[in-house]
Amino acid sequence: MSNDGFKFRPALLAIGLALIIWFIIPVPSGVKPAAWHLLALFVGTIAAIIGKVMPIGALAMIAIALVALLGVTSDKPGTAIADALSGFANPLIWLIGLSIMISRGLIKTGLGARIGYWFIALFGRKTIGIGYALSLSELVLAPVTPSNTARGGGIMHPIMKSIAISFGSTPEQGTEGKIGRYLALVNYHANPITSAMFITATAPNPLVVKLVAEATGAQISLSWGTWAIAMLLPGLVAILLMPLVLAKLYPPEITDTHAARDFAQGKLAELGPVKHSEKILLGVFGWLLVLWAGVPELAFGQAFAVDPTAAAVSGLALLLVTGVLSWDEVLAEKGAWDTITWFAALVMMATFLNKMGIVGWLSGSLQGGIKQLGIGWIWSSLLLLLAYLYAHYLFASTTAHITAMFGAFYAAGIALGAPPMVFALIMAAASSIMMTLTHYATGTSPIIFNSGYTTLGQWWLAGLVMSAVNLVVWIVIGGVWWSVLGYW
Repeated sequence: MSNDGFKFRPALLAIGLALIIWFIIPVPSGVKPAAWHLLALFVGTIAAIIGKVMPIGALAMIAIALVALLGVTSDKPGTAIADALSGFANPLIWLIGLSIMISRGLIKTGLGARIGYWFIALFGRKTIGIGYALSLSELVLAPVTPSNTARGGGIMHPIMKSIAISFGSTPEQGTEGKIGRYLALVNYHANPITSAMFITATAPNPLVVKLVAEATGAQISLSWGTWAIAMLLPGLVAILLMPLVLAKLYPPEITDTHAARDFAQGKLAELGPVKHSEKILLGVFGWLLVLWAGVPELAFGQAFAVDPTAAAVSGLALLLVTGVLSWDEVLAEKGAWDTITWFAALVMMATFLNKMGIVGWLSGSLQGGIKQLGIGWIWSSLLLLLAYLYAHYLFASTTAHITAMFGAFYAAGIALGAPPMVFALIMAAASSIMMTLTHYATGTSPIIFNSGYTTLGQWWLAGLVMSAVNLVVWIVIGGVWWSVLGYW
């Protein structure tokens, strides 16, 4: 039953869970009642997000209102509203929102499509080559496209579909096996890999950075450059393997695709020469990557360090000054403003759960339970990692999953002896790898799944296989690479 987007039954379940925790489950020893009540609101909010009771932005506003009205974050009167709105002051939230606004230029100018068709014209002789072209296009776009949904679903998926249709491969004709199924799966599975490779490749990554800093007392601060270098080698290996694994799992009937090169070249001809706006956009992207990677700081010292969010503000300002984007277009970028809203609410709740000791209590409970097994830190960390990753079968939002579980699981792993930097990186990678699993795992998945090129069973099998492959790559290749980098 639903009315104007409101789902009644999931709402009852979410409210019921919150009330049970608040009124029925006894407050554990050592936990303050206010902290327990905040946990009740948090669990209810996450349950509502999973059940898609309302749009996530609307749920975020309800959560902010409840935190402010019920005063569960502080014993001091008059501070509740400031606490409830404190998430909006977090620079990482604005980094993602601003980056989404900037990435709008990829669609408006046609630069995103041009990059995709250029790679296909270059590598499109064979079906496997088209797969690599789609993956490399994702990789190029990922650092400056924090909406993985916009990247995989909004930019790359139309290109993938046009290639499949040009070969007469459509679900309507029953010919998806020709080439479309394979390309659709490659289109999708490139998305989680590239999302893991850059802080700015998907919205929840800055939340991971924040949770790691909180769990380690800011001893580990993952900068944009540190993250990118750490994820570079395992990410490239995963991109190399993914099209090959999917070709074995669901081999396309068509393997010779010289016509795809001609098709892509035709599309490039339609786009015409690189426009002035595209050149400006490329320049702004180069400017942002230089600042995010910390090049001025490396060259000239700490005095020239630029905050990543400040860099994003400068990038948006340049696009506005040059007319590549208008202010009306920025205001109309609903996804960015929506992300800022719901991100602020979830970060606020997660921050106060940590400050009030709930995350410590949860991680301590996890640590105690696993320690009794007597299996050492390696197996303990692996157990936590697998439980964290495959719990995503229960989630329809990576942000909700990360907010609910990352802090406690990461803190438990460190307490059990895992190297803090290495465990942070593998947990960060798992936070994107988990997108592979289901057709509701992230915003990109329903877009590509609903195009009809795969069955539900085919999608889930591919997701399970690729989750295992990616996890092995990040553990083995990543582990060796991080040792070379001196992280353990």
